[in-house]
Amino acid sequence: MTLPIIEITGLGKKYQLGAHKEPYLSIRDSLARSVKGIGQKLSRLTTHSPRLTTHNSPEDFWALRDVSFSVQQGEAVGIIGRNGAGKSTLLKILSQITPPTEGKITCRGRIASLLEVGTGFHPELTGRENIYLNGAILGMTRAEIKRKFDEIVAFSEVEKFLDTPVKRYSSGMYVRLAFAVAANLDPEILIIDEVLAVGDSEFQKKCLGRMAEVAKCGRTVIFVSHNMSAISALCKTCVLIKNGSVDYYGVTEAAIERYLSVLAYTAHTPVSQRNDRKGNGYLKFTDVWLENSNGSRVSSICSGDDVSIVASYDSKSQENHKNVCIALALRGNLNESITDLRSDISGHPFTSIPPRGKIVCKIPRLPLNAGRYGFNIYSSINGNIADWIQDVGEFHVEAGDYYGSGKLPGKGWGPFLINQEWKHL
Repeated sequence: MTLPIIEITGLGKKYQLGAHKEPYLSIRDSLARSVKGIGQKLSRLTTHSPRLTTHNSPEDFWALRDVSFSVQQGEAVGIIGRNGAGKSTLLKILSQITPPTEGKITCRGRIASLLEVGTGFHPELTGRENIYLNGAILGMTRAEIKRKFDEIVAFSEVEKFLDTPVKRYSSGMYVRLAFAVAANLDPEILIIDEVLAVGDSEFQKKCLGRMAEVAKCGRTVIFVSHNMSAISALCKTCVLIKNGSVDYYGVTEAAIERYLSVLAYTAHTPVSQRNDRKGNGYLKFTDVWLENSNGSRVSSICSGDDVSIVASYDSKSQENHKNVCIALALRGNLNESITDLRSDISGHPFTSIPPRGKIVCKIPRLPLNAGRYGFNIYSSINGNIADWIQDVGEFHVEAGDYYGSGKLPGKGWGPFLINQEWKHL
């Protein structure tokens, strides 16, 4: 029987919250302290960050606990879960960026990983130099890298900037080159985090196609994403992580269904009780709901009807907030992105709003087909995130006579209904 290419047994990662933080040491500090007799003297001459103290007692926080599963060679495995579930921590351990606190992990193959923008590249080196650096880190010879070089450059589409230091790259360019290197240097195991969301939709499609090719060639892909349609298209097996543990491991469709049920439950949690929000809190949402054209609260609406998404908010300030942006990110049945509704680009900017009140986003003649939809909500003040809550609400769209033809659109038509005119010439 063939051994799994990845074996994870009883894996755990613990952090301490509220503990004394050790100062960051430079390489000079570390070298100086290793030299007998003069280490202590040299360290006193070295400037480093002050020690941070706290009166809180240390508290153990397990980002992962008792995680066990195995992956066979040639499998494409999805890893899904809410933000903070432990997905990125698991990938960092798999990529040997951070060690586990307990448990055992065995990888029988060369790993290439793309976890976040900035990982693995040296900002001062050019794109060309970073290609060779990453290849060397993967254990490839210069001849092997040279043989793949043109293919990497063609895939990344950054040929004009190849001899520019990558610190001058945009995040999209950075990800293009990083993915091209990771996917084209023939690793036995390819690990990709949500970082692909930085790229445009065409590039994401290109990356998914490349990952499918990698899997078909007998290599292993570990893919983390909040885009369930991408997970469903690429992966036959899926791991659902919940609160640092494996909640489900098996068929992708079942894992997605279980995950979406968790999101639906979260969307019904009162906004005022959500503690998984991000932002500085200068403006905080207190409730979010849908209203029909009569101003009544509803949980479902028909295609073609007017609907408003209403959000109440509060703040500790007694003065008006300036330059406020409110955004709603609509999500589809598989948690895929549908569209963003933003006050700043829709021609309705909030130059000044009172410290508390309601924000209304009206959608005339809702152009969505029948189905379940969810949304995230976001606010910023002067470009700084004030409040950001994912999976804050959901609503159902019933089939309606959107076109006024007396006929209802089919379920397989996709999410959008578009006004159209037909004529014969």
